[in-house]
Amino acid sequence: MKVSILGLCFLLIGIQASFAQTSTTATPTKAEQEIIDLSKQKWQWMADKNVEKLAQLFDDKSKFVHMSGTWKKDEELEIIKTGSIWYRKADVHDVAVELFDNTAIIWSRITLESTVRGSEAKVEFTVTEVYKKQVNVWKMLALTFSSVRDTHVIKH
Repeated sequence: MKVSILGLCFLLIGIQASFAQTSTTATPTKAEQEIIDLSKQKWQWMADKNVEKLAQLFDDKSKFVHMSGTWKKDEELEIIKTGSIWYRKADVHDVAVELFDNTAIIWSRITLESTVRGSEAKVEFTVTEVYKKQVNVWKMLALTFSSVRDTHVIKH
């Protein structure tokens, strides 16, 4: 009987500890929230075709991986400016962020409504963005679109 009660106590302590860990990892730190907010702002700039703001955000050596190819900063800005790809609306469903010193990686589950070469598209993606803090300003180094099922889940 004493063993059963002791076992039950350890079980309850373990369950309580797991809930405590879940709740602390669910709330982003100030630095993580800064990256989340920057990523959301970037989606708005893309929807608005604000290439001036995006040019400041994208590092000169940044790369962009799409379903149809990989290109660099100047090509991405030209695609946005001309509307060859118009990122009309990105609904962000989930976000996970990891910080490594002055580097941040953000994974976002999105539904992207876009116009691609005149055709409308609505696609589920997990987008991976890599940022590096350079002289107190975050610069995007990479953005990769991964086409996924709508049941895809980001592990936190």
